[in-house]
Parts: sequence; structure tokens; C-alpha cells
Amino acid sequence: MPTRPCANAESGFTLLEVLVATVIMAIAIAGLLSTLTTSMHNAARLTDHDLAAVLARQQMNELLAVKQVPKEMPLQAVFDPAMTGGRNCGWTGVVTLFEAPPNAGENDPSLDRVHIEVWCGENGDKRTFTLEGFRRGLVTAIEAKRLQQR
Repeated sequence: MPTRPCANAESGFTLLEVLVATVIMAIAIAGLLSTLTTSMHNAARLTDHDLAAVLARQQMNELLAVKQVPKEMPLQAVFDPAMTGGRNCGWTGVVTLFEAPPNAGENDPSLDRVHIEVWCGENGDKRTFTLEGFRRGLVTAIEAKRLQQR
């Protein structure tokens, strides 16, 4: 007579198998959370850099458009917190003579260099973005005197 398997035997996972599967899942979740934390930190850092770049372009456009900006004088300001999402951001810049025609006199056309640096963040975590542009300008009396002395 053929033997049949015992009717009392139940198929399923043992406690040891369940514990091993739980440990494997815990390791996988810990790795995912670590990766997620790193990604969030990088995204926040890039957000500050993008904000600084946008603010630098905006400030550069303003300085290129306004012709009465004093040359060779340091310029600086802090951005309105409403514009920066509450972040501490500001800029420094200077407009200098880049090129003038030979024997240039006062009010002759010239090429001015506009250099700005925008910063966002606090002392230890400050992000900066530097931008340069050029615009048409006029030679000032001081610049004309300097050019003639060369």
C-alpha cells in the first residue's frame, strides 16, 4: 500500500526564513534612505547655486542698462528677502574701463567691463556666482587723463 504524506504537516515559512527576509529588507531600506538623504542635500545645494545664478543675471542686466553707474567704485547691496525666499543674499560689483580708442579723450566711446559676484547663504555655507559682462560707455575725465599718461 502506498504511503501518503502526513496530513498534519503544514507548508510555509519558518521563523528563521522570515527573520532573514526582514533583515535583507531592512538593509535595502537603509540604503535607499541614505541615498535619498544625499540626494536631498545635493538638491538644496544646487537650489542655492541656481538662485545665485538667477540673481547674478538679473543684477547684471540692471548694471548693463544703467549708464550712470560710477566707474571704478565698488558697488554692493543685499537682495530683498522676498526675492530670495528668505535666504540671505547680496552682491558686489565694479564697472571699469576695458578698452578705449587710441588717444581717447573725455566722452569718447569706450568699452566698459562689468564684474559682479552674487552670494547666497551664511558665513560657513556661502555660495557665490561670478559674472562678467561688457557694455558701451564713455571715457571719463579721470580715465582720459590716465590713458594720455601711458
